[in-house]
Amino acid sequence: MLSIPPKKWIPPTDLQLSKAQLPTRYDLPSEDPEEPGLPDDFHYYQPQLLRETFCPPDYPPEQIYVATDLNLYYDLQHSTWYKRPDWFAVLGVPRFYEGRELRYSYVIWQEEVAPFLVVELLSEGTESEDLGQTVRDIKQPPTKWQVYEQILQIPYYIVFSRISNELRVFHWQAGRYQALPPHEGRVWLPEIQLGIGLWLGDYQGLERQWLRWYNAQHQWIPTPVEREQQRTQQERQRAEQEHQRAEQEYQRAEQLAAQLRALGIEPK
Repeated sequence: MLSIPPKKWIPPTDLQLSKAQLPTRYDLPSEDPEEPGLPDDFHYYQPQLLRETFCPPDYPPEQIYVATDLNLYYDLQHSTWYKRPDWFAVLGVPRFYEGRELRYSYVIWQEEVAPFLVVELLSEGTESEDLGQTVRDIKQPPTKWQVYEQILQIPYYIVFSRISNELRVFHWQAGRYQALPPHEGRVWLPEIQLGIGLWLGDYQGLERQWLRWYNAQHQWIPTPVEREQQRTQQERQRAEQEHQRAEQEYQRAEQLAAQLRALGIEPK
């Protein structure tokens, strides 16, 4: 299996400060009510499905961090600048901060590992920026695309439109994002032995096209609810098979007893 080491974040050479001197997740604001593209129901359920089905086989769960709508601080020279991905995953870092705390934000210069992939769910207010089609003023913070591609160099950038059900996957190669065209609505990510694709199915009581992960056998990764349903179904099948075996044994015993009686032998 292919595997990649966690990408180490290295601060600029002129900012070699100790961690004790750097702003932390407690110092940096975690939300901005005036920010466009505030979450709606789809922005809640879709990331939840991604979280429930994301399980790279080469990484233990305690070394995988996934987040939804969480501030991602990326520039130590502008420590209050952040992006807020709809969903992102980091490999090779503790699930909990320092193994014991929930994160308020994800601060690159504290964690020292950049996300492996980011998912943005297109909305009317953020579509242009999500697709790298906006131009910023030199005094403004960089766009999402610039942060993901040029600053953090995140290996995979995934964009999904719930309106058109279009999936776009971009892979960082040779300093820029290259589009990976989906095959039958799916794209395989060899570094993590997982693929992402469009699944038409019922999730949380709503049937539609959803974005979810699949494994090397091209099978959709089950959610905890689906795993429980599968376990219950398997137990029901085992109980039915055991009942059938017991019934067959009883019938064989009855047939043998009848044969013995025909020979004038009373079975004991």
